[in-house]
Amino acid sequence: MSTSYDLEAYQKTESRLGAATSLKGKLKFSTSVRISGKFEGEIDSTGFLYVEYGAEVRADIKAKSIVVGGVIHGNIEADEKIEMLPTGKIYGNVRTTKLKIADGVVFEGKCEMIRRGDLVDVFAAPIQQLKKTIQSV
Repeated sequence: MSTSYDLEAYQKTESRLGAATSLKGKLKFSTSVRISGKFEGEIDSTGFLYVEYGAEVRADIKAKSIVVGGVIHGNIEADEKIEMLPTGKIYGNVRTTKLKIADGVVFEGKCEMIRRGDLVDVFAAPIQQLKKTIQSV
């Protein structure tokens, strides 16, 4: 399956777990990883994760941004954004600041949209908005 974002994601990833790869454990990285095979465990990152069409991930995931074209079983949290491509399947909860869902996506779980505290201007926001922001943190 190919979209314009697929090509950008391919070019953006520095490391790759190939289609014939099957790994278990904790994956930590700070740049970018593309998963084409199978991974089970936990993913903790400050970078970009691309789960390619055909990949299967069974893990709770935390990353800066995530693109899903394969299957994920687990909860996902992205500080910046999550994009679900038409072939993406997510069985778990999603938590992010921005979410893009294509037609055809399978998503079974809950979605929580979060605010980034660094984007709140405490001097320009009305007091009620500040109270809500503080209570949600």
